[in-house]
Amino acid sequence: MSAKDYDAIVLGAGAAGLMCAAVAGQRGKRVLLIDHADRPGKKILISGGGRCNFTNIGTAHDRFLSANAHFARSALARYTPADFLDLVAHHRIAWHEKTLGQLFCDGSARQIVDMLLDEGARGGVELALGHPIAAIDHADARFRVRWGNRSAEAPALVVATGGPSIPKMGATGFAYDLARQFRLKVVEPRPALVPLTLGNDEQLFRTLSGVSANVVAIAGKAAFREAALFTHRGLSGPAILQISSYWRHGEAVTIDFLPDHTPGWLKQAKRATPRATLVRALAGTLPERLVTALVERIGLSGELANIPDAKLAAAEQTLAAWHFTPNGTEGFAKAEVTAGGVSTAGLSSRTLEAREVPGLYFIGEAVDVTGWLGGYNFQWAWASAQAAGKALAG
Repeated sequence: MSAKDYDAIVLGAGAAGLMCAAVAGQRGKRVLLIDHADRPGKKILISGGGRCNFTNIGTAHDRFLSANAHFARSALARYTPADFLDLVAHHRIAWHEKTLGQLFCDGSARQIVDMLLDEGARGGVELALGHPIAAIDHADARFRVRWGNRSAEAPALVVATGGPSIPKMGATGFAYDLARQFRLKVVEPRPALVPLTLGNDEQLFRTLSGVSANVVAIAGKAAFREAALFTHRGLSGPAILQISSYWRHGEAVTIDFLPDHTPGWLKQAKRATPRATLVRALAGTLPERLVTALVERIGLSGELANIPDAKLAAAEQTLAAWHFTPNGTEGFAKAEVTAGGVSTAGLSSRTLEAREVPGLYFIGEAVDVTGWLGGYNFQWAWASAQAAGKALAG
């Protein structure tokens, strides 16, 4: 079986792969883009509720997790959200900003996929879809890829196959297996931006399914103020998804249910409305069902006037630092992204090329770089793809 020759082969037709192939193709390189899925951009299409939260204007390297906290800095600085917006504007895609700098299509996520395919077509990128990779070999400074009944060779191979999050979309740990094949280290992959589950000892709160509140959620040194949502299995919502990336099994998650309340507020309520109960004092600040559950767990009943100040102060502290100990997460099936991945120690931060294997690149979610919720991971996909694509073109 003779192998067709290319300048570069890109594996994975997701956000990073589509962008990288287009960048290299438009710079005169013959690029083959391979994906085992029958259609490109499947995860793009379901992102942002079908409208694709394609970037975040607040992007900065310190909003990404990695064993090397500074690794993402170079690529992100050289391809910014403004650069991606220029591309979006060129394709006349209308967009809007939601909270916290999150940018979405006014229409459909399909517009972003079509944009990337159009950019690839401009660069003459050849697509090969619907067949899993059978083998990858490396000899004489060339990579040989076999899939289906076809094979191709190139001096450069870009791995943009992502991580194992959302396996129903076809996601796998292929990138990690390939990295190990070439003796690159892999930081243990784990679900990120994922709901947390609670055990039977938190049964009271599992009965609050559907209740949400604006809180501050804390795990380790990370803290996020957004909505938390109680589910039939545990905790979700933006605040929880954010801190899940920082949470480690066995650790507690701390919730400040009243971030706008200053110390002593209950004593002041006691002076102002001595005949009120704790439930009444909390009325309007949190959903009624949540108030009832919290007060039941705290165990303070009766009028505030009959409750010692010390107990009121203790209740304040409890509400400001409520500890949950999750027994796990909902796993890769519900994780929006994967934390960990191909170790940055073996990659160039400027080009994403493997230091010990010239011509081999890892980009996007496959790499140990994980962004916050809200468009950051897409921006990393675009930026890392641009870095590798430009490096391929010299």
